[in-house]
Amino acid sequence: MSGELVGIQPRELKFTFELKKKSSCSVQLVNHSDQYVAFKVKTTSPKKYTVRPNIGVILPYATCDFTVTMQAPHEVPLGMQCKDKFLVQSTVVPFGTTVEDLPSGLFSQENSRKFEEYKLKVVLISPPNSPVLQPINAALRSSEPAYETEPAYETLKAKEQPLDQTENLPPPQVVTEDIENLRSKLSEVTEDIENLRSKLSEAERMMTRLQEEKSIILEQNETLQQEMALVKKRPRVKVQVGFSFLFVCFIGLVGASLGYLLHL
Repeated sequence: MSGELVGIQPRELKFTFELKKKSSCSVQLVNHSDQYVAFKVKTTSPKKYTVRPNIGVILPYATCDFTVTMQAPHEVPLGMQCKDKFLVQSTVVPFGTTVEDLPSGLFSQENSRKFEEYKLKVVLISPPNSPVLQPINAALRSSEPAYETEPAYETLKAKEQPLDQTENLPPPQVVTEDIENLRSKLSEVTEDIENLRSKLSEAERMMTRLQEEKSIILEQNETLQQEMALVKKRPRVKVQVGFSFLFVCFIGLVGASLGYLLHL
């Protein structure tokens, strides 16, 4: 359509519906202007889907893709009908703007900036060769194609469920801050590991020194025991104290002889 700021293809988000299996589809945004255009993707069911990226900037006459992933369903919806909707908002931003430059409240309802809004509906399709699941989301005539492809530019009506303003993914600036925090924590953990390694190395050196001292003590103890064993095996030497019996007899005999001679 003429005057359209951003072109969107496709206009329906088609997911292959299989229980306990995720399904994804890609959407392409085309900037039809010569200006920088920021976009943001919102959904009525943020817990069921993830959008990557859910916010960005498209350069003049350039394209940008985002991927929507539906979480694995655990039950078949009644009548295979899905009422979830997506809203793509776009607005012109100053030349040279990056994702990091976008203010957090740029796409809030309180902002007086003019937006172009595009509503995308969800269509569930059955996997190939599946006789159970059938295409849904409309009671179509047999002569009509399985899914509508007309563009949907109208905004969500008041009677419909309001779009959840909660983001599926944090803005890139927040992600960058989280990465920096993780890097800082990783650096601290690395430093702690290095300190532990240093202390462990010091403890190993101390253990080695203690083992060497223990070996020396054991060797000295063994040598001492050997010396004590040798001392015990040596014969004891008797030490005579005083004079021998023969010497006493000899002295007595000499004394008697002298006494006899003196009495003559």
